[in-house]
Amino acid sequence: MKRILGIGNALVDVITLINNDLVLEQFSLPKGSMQLVDREKSEMIKAGTVDLERRFASGGSAANTIHGLAMLGINTGFIGSVGKDSTGDFFEQDMKNAGVNTMLFRRDSITGTAVALISADSERTFATHLGAAVELNDVDLDSDVFKGFDILYLEGYLIFNKSLVEKACIIAKNNNMEIAIDLASYNVVDSRIDDFREIIEKYVDIVFANEEEAKSFTGLEPEEALNKISASCDIAVVKVGKDGSLIRRNEELIKVESLPVECRDTTGAGDLYASGFLYGYVKGLSLDKCGLLGSIMAGNVIEIIGARMDEEKWKDIKETVSLIVKS
Repeated sequence: MKRILGIGNALVDVITLINNDLVLEQFSLPKGSMQLVDREKSEMIKAGTVDLERRFASGGSAANTIHGLAMLGINTGFIGSVGKDSTGDFFEQDMKNAGVNTMLFRRDSITGTAVALISADSERTFATHLGAAVELNDVDLDSDVFKGFDILYLEGYLIFNKSLVEKACIIAKNNNMEIAIDLASYNVVDSRIDDFREIIEKYVDIVFANEEEAKSFTGLEPEEALNKISASCDIAVVKVGKDGSLIRRNEELIKVESLPVECRDTTGAGDLYASGFLYGYVKGLSLDKCGLLGSIMAGNVIEIIGARMDEEKWKDIKETVSLIVKS
């Protein structure tokens, strides 16, 4: 079976339910965005929301996707950077518990955290302090680590360190790996659009984007954006929330419906969609089944708070996935 290697920001999510969006205004956080903040602002936001309901979970976009793939039984690895602290220990153990082969660099800086502020309408806004995660660099990448893997999965947040992304892509291609990337967040695309375009056109085989990211990348509405993105890669996927997803490979266009579920929190929805899609892809399934598996994963994770589902939910997911694979 094909193996998937992920590289991303190793973070611990501080998932916080906010009563109203005034909290976002208070800390100058655009709703639905991912904002990079320094340690001082991160601590200020945590202190300012300490009385609200919150929980902790290992996170980071690529880590969420790799964790989901591992829970589905795919042989996975993850490269990241954490601190020499209990938060870093928490991240590593959670990934290992899922079966991920972790390759973590331990730094003197503190482990990064992402404060995920969940609005009443289930939209999530991130204030991310990268901490030790940002210290992952191109010099840390060893080509031997990539050997035996078939797909490299990158989170778009890494684009702020273009040399890291490019070296990872070069090593992957030298090892005959396919490369998949998620565009991360519309404001990240806006700030690094030229770098994204260069990396995708030169190296990437599969691109995942949501509606806002696709528009930032192309200036177009979902289906037209899908067509434009697909001109630069083999497979393009644009997720359109409750309207499902659009998938294009050459002249093949697939429209996949979302599941009729009650949305509580969209945290991890895109990441887990990628888990389901890539699971189907490595199993050699058709694109419509890959998209369906993506919808199943995303549909299940938005029914809970955070991106980590319990054993009972995973049991149901695995049974459903098994039926789709066999059909």
